[in-house]
Amino acid sequence: MAGASPIVLAEDLTRHYRVARKEETLLGTLRHFFRRQYHTIRAVEGVSFRIHPGEVVGFLGPNGAGKTTTLKMLTGLVHPTRGRALVAGHVPQRREKAFLKKITLVMGNKQQLIWDLPAMDSFRLNAAIYEIPEEAFRKRVGELSEMLGLERKLHQPVRKLSLGERMKAELLAALLHRPEVLFLDEPTLGLDVNAQVAVREFIQEYNRRYGATVLLTSHYMADITALCPRVLVIHQGRLLYDGALEGLLDRFAPYREVGLTLKHPLPREAFLPFGEVRELEGREVRLLVPRERLTERVAEILKRLPVEDLEVRDPPLEEVIARVFKSPMEAL
Repeated sequence: MAGASPIVLAEDLTRHYRVARKEETLLGTLRHFFRRQYHTIRAVEGVSFRIHPGEVVGFLGPNGAGKTTTLKMLTGLVHPTRGRALVAGHVPQRREKAFLKKITLVMGNKQQLIWDLPAMDSFRLNAAIYEIPEEAFRKRVGELSEMLGLERKLHQPVRKLSLGERMKAELLAALLHRPEVLFLDEPTLGLDVNAQVAVREFIQEYNRRYGATVLLTSHYMADITALCPRVLVIHQGRLLYDGALEGLLDRFAPYREVGLTLKHPLPREAFLPFGEVRELEGREVRLLVPRERLTERVAEILKRLPVEDLEVRDPPLEEVIARVFKSPMEAL
């Protein structure tokens, strides 16, 4: 894969917005009308990465970090202020017909299905737009609806579907033209746990079956850990990390988590010499211990505390990401 040409290329991708500044007073309104003042919002600043065919890559960042703006530049909805993008051999901002047939963008907070009509009617509309022959259309609807468990829901009005069923139908509609590159922006947003699992499993199976490339944003770490061997981390428009999911822990979490089950409860003060106490409930304790001192601290814990069971593990990914966003300059 390392020698293959990237199917998604971003080089120094940058997007700035010029926004009018307005005071809330009447005088400010008058000034705004006759002489406007502007300031620049740097939504994305010099982002570069490459994604190879068949990869599933997670795109992480807090709200306002620049994830959706980056996806919009990669799909041609927004033009970059500086830098360039190349997706499936095309310049996205040209929005060429051949390009649009190779990509799809699914946003968890947007819908393309017609609310009062059955999902099948929207599918037929998409088939006409993408010039999908009738035989291919029927075959693809059959395959995708089976993978998504939607066979009995296609002829119901969209408004009567559950949120999870609507999201599945949105995915089906977005994938009818068999795109090579999937840009998925929060596809499990607002779904219950069972629906989230179903959508994850579908994305995983679709990638395996058709070799599609996936760039996925999500606030649910379970989505990322289940689907994405590689992650991009963006904060305040800048790329902080590009690499393996496991490497994120090595780089940004210089500590390990030690879980203890004690023979009897102890006060919090008893654990302070060994590490940072993250949880203490009865006989169960969770400590954060610096990686470089892990061996000696574990030895001290076993020697000085009434330990019944001990487990060493990496801290939850959610905590690592939260620390990265809390102090990104330190993380660099």
